[in-house]
Amino acid sequence: MAARTRRLDGSPLGLLGRRAQAVLAPSEAFRPGRVQASGRSRIEDRVQEVSLAQMDGWLLAAIASLCAFGLVMVYSASEALGYAWQGDPSFYFKRQLLWMAIGVVGMVLAARLDYHRWRHWVRPLAICSVGLLLLVLLPHLGTERLGARRWFSLGPLSVQPSAAATLMAIVCFSRWLVDRGPGVRSWRIARHFALLLGGLLTLVVLERDLGSAVILAAVGIVLFALGGARKRHVLFILAGAVLAAWFAIRIEAYRTHRLTSFRDPFADPLNTGFQSVQSLLALGSGGFSGVGLGNSIQKYQWLPEAHTDFIFAIIGEELGLVGCLAVITGFLGLGWRGIRASLRAPDRFGALLAGGITGWICIQAFINIAAVTSVVPTTGIPLPFISYGGSSLAMTLVAVGVLCNVSAQGRRQGISRRAHVDRWRGDGGTSDSRARGRAGAAAR
Repeated sequence: MAARTRRLDGSPLGLLGRRAQAVLAPSEAFRPGRVQASGRSRIEDRVQEVSLAQMDGWLLAAIASLCAFGLVMVYSASEALGYAWQGDPSFYFKRQLLWMAIGVVGMVLAARLDYHRWRHWVRPLAICSVGLLLLVLLPHLGTERLGARRWFSLGPLSVQPSAAATLMAIVCFSRWLVDRGPGVRSWRIARHFALLLGGLLTLVVLERDLGSAVILAAVGIVLFALGGARKRHVLFILAGAVLAAWFAIRIEAYRTHRLTSFRDPFADPLNTGFQSVQSLLALGSGGFSGVGLGNSIQKYQWLPEAHTDFIFAIIGEELGLVGCLAVITGFLGLGWRGIRASLRAPDRFGALLAGGITGWICIQAFINIAAVTSVVPTTGIPLPFISYGGSSLAMTLVAVGVLCNVSAQGRRQGISRRAHVDRWRGDGGTSDSRARGRAGAAAR
């Protein structure tokens, strides 16, 4: 009897004890900070192509629902503008459908591609992201709109490099943090990470795209925290990012005016506060159930950017509080499945990839909705999957394809204990409820 009740600390426990030890002991490939000399982990050697049937159905349902809803709302919000400017009420809907088709193809390819392969593409991805951010600043290459130089024009299509740079940054930072292992908790690594993130943010701010810089900074800080950094180091980088954002606002007059109008948009309702006031009027007129799909008044050029950055206001006007809650529920569902994928990822690189992509989408959605409802100043970023936007929509779909692959591999591997999660739990327990159940049964 005494032999059966001995602790699971490596002592022989018979057949049941050995199985319990196999469940509870972390695999060598998953120990935090372990850098594979060959650049390829044991799990990666066993990974095969992931089929669509193995992917998270709830995650796919959330993505499909948001995309389908976005198509409907883009047509509703842009039909008046399309007829007035292009002579075709479905002009923006057709372009959105084209970009969504491109994004879905990229999503399927990324979902079937082993996410470990991204780890070997870090150097070319980093060069491409920095190169694109630099090229868009050059005259005759980058396209300037509303005082900002954020796009390339490829015939009738516009490409925004900052959208691609965000996904590339998630991949590069995830690999960088994994390679540092336990050293990520040191002050020296924290300084290096702050310099890398600061350099990338400087390129985005030079495009006069503060909204994308805020998103990129938030995603970088989330990755640094998930990578195992000390909390005081995370707070240090967060404080530096806030200080840099304040300085960027002060050096540009239009950003200062945005901040002033945010405090009281009704103080200047026909100038700096016009967009915020019209957005609030749209949300207020929608009430609980809305005025009906397609019956918006604000989309008739009363609300600027009604089909892009402020499409959530049109949703509130036409579908009311019910429609707004449906959108928020969709993003909460996606966030839930994304966090679940990160917790169950086969290795630390997959956990950081899934956490970074989930953080990117959810943070961007939160900031967009907060700006439309005047909770935060106007930032000029789209609502993921729903706002009209070409390259940003396509890159977001590619990113969720990578997330689907991490989720599918985590589900298939069935790893029951992950040290990169347990360290943040703080109780030394496993994050898998099934493993805890098996461990309890073994102990009894």
